[in-house]
Amino acid sequence: MKKILIVGLGNIGQEYENTRHNIGFKVLDYLAKEESITFQTQKLGDVAEYNIKGRKLFLLKPSTYMNLSGKAIKYWMEKENIEKENILVITDDLNLSFGTIRIKAKGSDGGHNGLKSIQAVLNTVEYPRFRFGISDQFKKGQQVDYVLGEWTSEENSILIERLEVAAKVIRSFALAGLSNTMNEYNGK
Repeated sequence: MKKILIVGLGNIGQEYENTRHNIGFKVLDYLAKEESITFQTQKLGDVAEYNIKGRKLFLLKPSTYMNLSGKAIKYWMEKENIEKENILVITDDLNLSFGTIRIKAKGSDGGHNGLKSIQAVLNTVEYPRFRFGISDQFKKGQQVDYVLGEWTSEENSILIERLEVAAKVIRSFALAGLSNTMNEYNGK
């Protein structure tokens, strides 16, 4: 059975739960609810598992905080013997308009501390990532407050539909592969 690691980046704790930076956690929580699966607290994160058409998906919400995400990812990749091409990292992206989806096979960290950690620990920029646009609607010097800020009521009203699409992206990645998923969902 093919194993796939889906990692949602975020920070643990109630104060971060509904922040833009935690979109990775939010996407995985949405998928888990749709699939009626629950997360269990395990080493370096909360993990939920489910099977879909001959594939075993591990949904990981690292408990290491954003800046040390790479440590949790490496641990679970080694524990479950999952190759880097079979991981998908879900992260927020300031350079994309709100709700825009961009899936890539590799890329820079773009200044994102979670991606910096993953790059440093895995010693590569070549791993699939799913960037979820949170836009850049903040004043100069306000970036940290913006990404750690909560969704606006307008964003929240659109978020449910975007989470539905995000869940489809994950299933597509597992079943159809990276290239087909990029063709189907990039820019949507």
